[in-house]
Amino acid sequence: MKKYILAIDEGTTSARCVLFDGKEIVDSEGQKITQHYPRPAWVEQDAEQIFDIVKKCAKKILRRNNVDAPIGIAITNQRETVVAWDRRTGKPICNAIVWQDRRTANMVARLGKDACKLIKQKCGLIANAYFCASKMKWILQNVPLARKLARTHNLCFGTIDSFLAFRLTGNHVTDTTNASRTMLMDIHTLSWDDQLLDLFKIPKDSLPQICACDANFGYCKLFKANIVAMIGDQQSSMIGQGAILEGDTKVTYGTGGFVLSNLGKNDKTTFPNLLTTVASTIDGQTQYAVEGSIYSACSGLNFLKDNLGQFESFSKISDMANSLPGNEGVYFVPAFTGLGAPYWKDNARACFVGMTYSTTKAHLVRACMEGMAYNTKTLVDEIKKGGTNCNDISVDGGGSQNPFLLQFLADCLNHKVVKSKFTESTVMGAILVAMMSLGLMKKEGIKKFTHSSQEYVPKMSEQERRKNYDGWKKAVSKA
Repeated sequence: MKKYILAIDEGTTSARCVLFDGKEIVDSEGQKITQHYPRPAWVEQDAEQIFDIVKKCAKKILRRNNVDAPIGIAITNQRETVVAWDRRTGKPICNAIVWQDRRTANMVARLGKDACKLIKQKCGLIANAYFCASKMKWILQNVPLARKLARTHNLCFGTIDSFLAFRLTGNHVTDTTNASRTMLMDIHTLSWDDQLLDLFKIPKDSLPQICACDANFGYCKLFKANIVAMIGDQQSSMIGQGAILEGDTKVTYGTGGFVLSNLGKNDKTTFPNLLTTVASTIDGQTQYAVEGSIYSACSGLNFLKDNLGQFESFSKISDMANSLPGNEGVYFVPAFTGLGAPYWKDNARACFVGMTYSTTKAHLVRACMEGMAYNTKTLVDEIKKGGTNCNDISVDGGGSQNPFLLQFLADCLNHKVVKSKFTESTVMGAILVAMMSLGLMKKEGIKKFTHSSQEYVPKMSEQERRKNYDGWKKAVSKA
């Protein structure tokens, strides 16, 4: 009988489960997650719904493929989204606060310079509402049951991976990549930091045990297998795109956009406007990455489609953009929930700039895609300023299916861009970690497994490149 790995890919807008037979993904099942927007800049999800979706999808594909028990379970997940639950029941005590949520922006803004410096030195992060710590503090301040459970040592905090693991195994655990996004873990020691816990008033016993990505996280009775891999989605995408050597750089265009460049064993936190994060802890070795985050990427295209009705099908947008000779001065800054790295402006808002009476739907669609590439160039430039060379640059996520975007990115960066072999390399990265955890693959084999020959090379003149990017910088100043 064939042996399968069951992988759980829990993203921001949907959750799905896939079956991998050692060579390829043979089946998948997914479902959208309901988004809640109770107030402006607030974004919530029901963690119980997420668990129900994961459970239902996993049962479906196992039953459909006559799999009694997989050889292992891998989990990859949206990062920085905070769940609070009752240790005794496993039930959430409030809606999960999603990574896009900005309700704690003022709380973080009140942190002093010394606190921000401490966070940068120990976490590699820039103090921001994006991360978990302020969300946890907000829950403790605003949800009475959280305080009651904390007093009796029955409060559990965690990112989505931790919540799923708890419900599947009963163990309160997380991995180093997810823990590195909380603003509570010292990335140099890979442990919860007492100074940071005190700064945000988070009880240590409410937090999960930090483990390596390839650890045994516990036995899941429901699916008769151990969870043998856990890794945050962007770090998982690095592995799924083969970005395992120092200088390897990956770009993901999903709900948000993310640029990560591998730092190897170097844990330097000297990138002033970017983040140093744990890339992975596998086989006893921890690698680090420098990261820049774009809060809104493909979600901007979703907005144009669903809210403004500018196009009917994503298959048409590349042709729409190419129907124009250029952007004709129209720019779109996708700051729906603020601007992420390197700007870190939570009060920025999305805007179109440069429209005239001749502006059409094609201009708006093109401007949205160009904005994703300009944002990426800004991040790559910052990475290079910090002394790191972006060698191989690969792209995955839904946006990687768009030929116009990939060509414009190559033009914008003046650098060859490779389309990832796997459109959804995030789940493939988690599978590869599980393969290594189970002794079925060595890390050296990842490059060969993930190699892609689909390349885009720059064609734009330097003059046009500069003109376009200067226009983008002016547009950002308007946001």
